[in-house]
Amino acid sequence: MSFRVVRSSKFRHVYGQALKREQCYEGIRVSKSSWDSTFCAVNPKFLAIIVESAGGGAFIVLPHNKVGRIPADHPLVGGHKGPVLDIAWCPHNDNVIASGSEDCVVKVWQIPDGGLSRTLTDPVVDLVYHQRRVGLVLWHPTAQNVLLTAGSDNQIAIWNVGTGEVLITLDCHPDLIYSACWNWTGSKLLTTCRDKKIRIIDPRKGEVESEAIAHEGSKASRAIFLKHGLVFTTGFSRMSERQYTLRTPDALNEPIVTVEIDTSNGVMFPLYDPDTNLIYLCGKGDSVIRYFEVTPEPPFVHYINTFQTPDPQRGIGMMPKRGCDVATCEIDKFYRLNNSGLCQVVSMTVPRKSELFQEDLYPDTLSDEASLTADEWIAGEDAEPCTMSLKERALVVQGGYVSGRAAQQLHVTKKTNALAAAKDKHRDKDKDKDRSPTPATPPPAAPVAPAVVSILPLDRDEDEDRSPTPATPPSAAPVAPAVEKQLSDLVDEIRKLKSVIVKQENRIRALEAAVKVVVSPPAASPQPVAPEPPNHDTPDSMAPDEV
Repeated sequence: MSFRVVRSSKFRHVYGQALKREQCYEGIRVSKSSWDSTFCAVNPKFLAIIVESAGGGAFIVLPHNKVGRIPADHPLVGGHKGPVLDIAWCPHNDNVIASGSEDCVVKVWQIPDGGLSRTLTDPVVDLVYHQRRVGLVLWHPTAQNVLLTAGSDNQIAIWNVGTGEVLITLDCHPDLIYSACWNWTGSKLLTTCRDKKIRIIDPRKGEVESEAIAHEGSKASRAIFLKHGLVFTTGFSRMSERQYTLRTPDALNEPIVTVEIDTSNGVMFPLYDPDTNLIYLCGKGDSVIRYFEVTPEPPFVHYINTFQTPDPQRGIGMMPKRGCDVATCEIDKFYRLNNSGLCQVVSMTVPRKSELFQEDLYPDTLSDEASLTADEWIAGEDAEPCTMSLKERALVVQGGYVSGRAAQQLHVTKKTNALAAAKDKHRDKDKDKDRSPTPATPPPAAPVAPAVVSILPLDRDEDEDRSPTPATPPSAAPVAPAVEKQLSDLVDEIRKLKSVIVKQENRIRALEAAVKVVVSPPAASPQPVAPEPPNHDTPDSMAPDEV
């Protein structure tokens, strides 16, 4: 008689490993806002973290190769008048990020390749609709330039960022909206609310298809759509115990699984990997990351393991699968924010002995291409997300994987132009006019050299006049990593030179003051002999031999 004791799964031995401190980010002043947000957003190019900022709200954007201690004067993205509450990278353009703030405005930003060389205060577009603070921003998974925002006015707005117009407004929540999530094709919307209910909404019709009580506790809850249509929620029981449930959209009132975890009071954020069907539960204030696998077999949600650290986490961000290192069988990567200012990088790995590409671990994953335009989606069309193979379209860059297509930069440029439209071009020209009077001659190219990367995708004619080094525009794409490194080195050198100049200026002032003190007594000694009063306009108005 034989029976199976251990469940068969290739993800049963997944383990988490924190990278060395030299490969993490230090000195980050993470936001102290009490808003229930992850405070962190990651894509294969950049890491964005909401930080403390005086006189408004800001967040910092770091390229993945700039690890170590972050200087206190690092450039920020700061154009909000109130604290930033939520940020989200566009899934179809790795250089575009949206931010929501307490100033009731949503701003969309264009980040240049290589990161920021100066503080960015001019967004691509301002989205103004909400009457109270905006605490949730969420991009559409398949439609290009479609952004969802939710505010404390209990309103949901769906925007076409390319035109800056509101496509749809939803007013079906009686209280504060905690979270929102699109389904796999972007045809349905799942929300949680302070009234303890979860709702499945058809956004284009504005109708609530089904609703149910999610968790009986009064604290915040979260809900996400899984790839095959199931609904996974986290929240609190009536006795303030943290729990998770699994439900079907047809019977939201009857959970398939309800499991209580512990009695901690931190809100749990479910982070979902659709390629492996793994769910990671990360609680604010916790020092652990629990992960589960969802399967068609009972009990449907299988506990795998827990990653433990000594420090509690303030926020967390999850890298898309395009940014994982397939050479080490890394299936997920997290960026944990600690209260001490450390951003710890945690890699989730499947142990394999072979160094070859593991096709069973890496099915075709979400790509950075949109399946639909905003007009097609609002007209009622639905489409599966575009996928890509990590084996054929990936290049190793600093231990991670990003899309390696040579035309990717041109593709991003087209999307950027669609976002920026004519308004940004006029704005850039006005900035150049304001900057030009300071130096009298054309050599302003020297001080602006570190910002060449940010101008390069937006204004091609201006770049050709300024930098004769790249002979032809197509050659800029493959040389981009080297150019980025040289520019970052130049920026660091300029920053060091500025500090040296300031020190020398202070030293010269001190020496001049000391010389004046030494010279002043001989100049004042002949004053009693002079018939006139001794108070002169300046100490140098009379020579020592004039009596």
